[in-house]
Amino acid sequence: MKLRLKKLKNQVIIITGASSGIGLATARMAARKGARVVVAARNEPELRNLCEEIQRSGGEARYVAADVANEQEIRGVAAEAVGHFGGFDTWVNNAGVSIYGRILDTQIEDARRLFDTNFWGVVHGSRIAAEHLRQAGGALINVGSVVSDVAAPLQGFYAASKHAVKGFTDALRMELEEQKAPISITLIKPGAIDTPYTQHAKNLLEDEPTHTPPVYDPELVAEAILHAAENPVRDFFVGGGAKLMSTMGRYAPRMADKYMESMMVSGTHSGRPRENKGDALYSPTFGGEERGNYQGMARRTSAYTSAALHPVISGAIGLGATFLLGSLVKGRDRVKS
Repeated sequence: MKLRLKKLKNQVIIITGASSGIGLATARMAARKGARVVVAARNEPELRNLCEEIQRSGGEARYVAADVANEQEIRGVAAEAVGHFGGFDTWVNNAGVSIYGRILDTQIEDARRLFDTNFWGVVHGSRIAAEHLRQAGGALINVGSVVSDVAAPLQGFYAASKHAVKGFTDALRMELEEQKAPISITLIKPGAIDTPYTQHAKNLLEDEPTHTPPVYDPELVAEAILHAAENPVRDFFVGGGAKLMSTMGRYAPRMADKYMESMMVSGTHSGRPRENKGDALYSPTFGGEERGNYQGMARRTSAYTSAALHPVISGAIGLGATFLLGSLVKGRDRVKS
């Protein structure tokens, strides 16, 4: 079967981690564009509120309370889409959680739980989606991160899980492509996004964590996800900062290390008192909000991301970024000599 992706208005889309942040923004945007959505997360009340909101606006939505770490519960999400809508066209693996703290200070059971959500949740969703899509065709979209390419200090286990998601996604893509399965597989790599991500994370720091700029609006990620639902794309960076960091990590890894050490460690500390709250590592906390408590400016537009929606322009920008980085590296070498 030849790969053909439908227009959003003709699609049924499954989205995990849809009770807040990127997942919530994507579900709302997909519904506005005419897609029928099936949303999943652990927070059942917020999923119900979301579906009622979509239905009041004339859309169609169903929800399933499920933990992505539990394969049988995620099979129930697929069954809901098949039973109510007759199937699905796009599956978005978005659910994730983080831990702020040094690797040596983190309990192994907490790190395992993070991997249960961030990595095994993607594995469960991808395998279940592929079973369906290899017959009907469609898109599988996994939400990774810029730290799929460049590790981040104070979020070491999160970065490791996103590296694992990248390796898994790339291998699955090649295996299905070799079998000529009609499935488009995309890895989305956002930079820092203003969602409740920092508030949902387990925090081992002495103060409240925050994002290191540049920080972007979650709707930019939603736009990238829905673009990939209609257009076969291998990778998609959200935010020029993410693209630049990935390029630096590839061509100047020691420069990237030093930059991350100098900027991320201090930049992750907000200086604000720790919030007295639970975390979402083992059970859901609050939901229903797309944006978090970032106190700086979250960019609502990105010239890079807008251009990346057009492949020819995207290629030119990528070459330009590579050239710029190469010039910086050469300049540094000249100064040393």
